[in-house]
Amino acid sequence: MLLADRAKNISPSPTLSIDAQAKKMIAEGINVVNFGVGEPDFETPENIKLAAKEAIDQGMTRYTPVAGILPLRQAIVKKFADDNGLTYEPGQIVVSAGAKHSLYNAFQVLCQAGDDVILPAPYWVSYLEQIKLTGAKPVVIPTRIENSFKLTPGELAAAITPNTKAIILNSPSNPTGAVYSREELTALGELLVKHNIAIISDEIYEKLLYDGNEHVSIASLSPELKELTVVINGVSKTYAMTGWRIGYAAAPPPVAKAMADLQSHSTSNSTSIAQAATVEALVGTQEPVKKMVAEFVKRRDYMVERMNAIPGVNCDRPGGAFYVFPEIKSLLGRSYDGTVINGASDLAAVLLEKAHVAIVPGVAFGDDTCFRLSYATSMENIKEGVDRIEKVITQLK
Repeated sequence: MLLADRAKNISPSPTLSIDAQAKKMIAEGINVVNFGVGEPDFETPENIKLAAKEAIDQGMTRYTPVAGILPLRQAIVKKFADDNGLTYEPGQIVVSAGAKHSLYNAFQVLCQAGDDVILPAPYWVSYLEQIKLTGAKPVVIPTRIENSFKLTPGELAAAITPNTKAIILNSPSNPTGAVYSREELTALGELLVKHNIAIISDEIYEKLLYDGNEHVSIASLSPELKELTVVINGVSKTYAMTGWRIGYAAAPPPVAKAMADLQSHSTSNSTSIAQAATVEALVGTQEPVKKMVAEFVKRRDYMVERMNAIPGVNCDRPGGAFYVFPEIKSLLGRSYDGTVINGASDLAAVLLEKAHVAIVPGVAFGDDTCFRLSYATSMENIKEGVDRIEKVITQLK
């Protein structure tokens, strides 16, 4: 059978591929330190697990409304009001099978062939592929480590054309951990309103913030920005619920309806039991989140300090999420055991083969002069893994 063109143009997720390769090596008995994973290493809190068990016992095992059960959409509405100063009605909320699914729905109903979609780089790997699947053209804008990998108004203005339909913003960011300030988002927002550009705002890491950073949803800055924005969020990162597959979107009514209609012909509702658990995640105790964030701060501080102590490595201090994104421009052209390091992809191959450390090269995120390390792993693993990375890099010739 012949594949459709859209299927031929899909690239597999490099992050999942590296994680799978590392797990295969581990299964073979090799001691691999895996920095590739993008999920918290904490257990889902007990109160959330209990809510899921109770839902099963109560027979909550049937289809639900496509956009999610009303108690969950009401809890999400309250969360937006309390946390983000945003007012929505339950009909503007669409619950999906993970935030990735929410993003897919948003891109599909907003973008089409002939549209340009602005994509600041470094970017999360699936943004590029999801834009391409709509037939629209990704317009990649490189950002700089000197600006903590954040898009500036000047860079945005230079990229806008009459074909610009949408932009994807991600704060806190995967892979860089960058957090946009209120002032930075206001400056970008003025341009987006002026040119009537739709905004897909991925806020999945909003609770994972450090150093007093404030999470600001661009939709909260003005009524005009709210009408242009689809806010994407979920419970996978904040509540260590990656496997539960619950994401959600808040959007203007016509967009929310279109997303729900699209979903009705693909997955229908997200899992009923996971929806019940998510209600508890949002309305129940937030103490486990605070403990997780406190542990992430310790790991981040250690990792940043260690990486910056390695000659040739420049590591920005991220304000959120659970990743660092070190730059290795000054190491390019050097070699290890006959392998020339022309980019982070080469370094990743050497580290996995020779040091049994899995990292994600920046080519997956649009910048192969950097690589991503996740500190969503134990301090013991972080210390051992960074030791191995340092040993390899200091032996480059």
